[in-house]
Amino acid sequence: MVDYTDIGRRIRAVRMEKGMTQAQLAEAAGVGVTHISHVETGNGIPSLQTFLDIVNALNCSADELLCIEVGQARPIYETWLNDQLADCSQQELKLIADMVVALKASLRRLAFKPET
Repeated sequence: MVDYTDIGRRIRAVRMEKGMTQAQLAEAAGVGVTHISHVETGNGIPSLQTFLDIVNALNCSADELLCIEVGQARPIYETWLNDQLADCSQQELKLIADMVVALKASLRRLAFKPET
């Protein structure tokens, strides 16, 4: 099932990362500001053409916005994670690595927790 709220959040995140307002995105995509607002909150579903117009206006790839819905999302996440870590100091990288190891262990404990 497609999670339009999640896709909307991704559109909003990319828009904000690019320093665009909803009005600027709406104008570039050829739709109204209200429609962009509804898409970003998951209260509206864009047509395929509108989605492609949004992708082009944001100068990003469709899989960047759909990656949670794409079976081969791992490379997208790896690229995103590398981008997030690019400007970290050695101390920050060590702390983040320690947190990832702890989080991964916690998630796996919860995922395989036997039911009582």
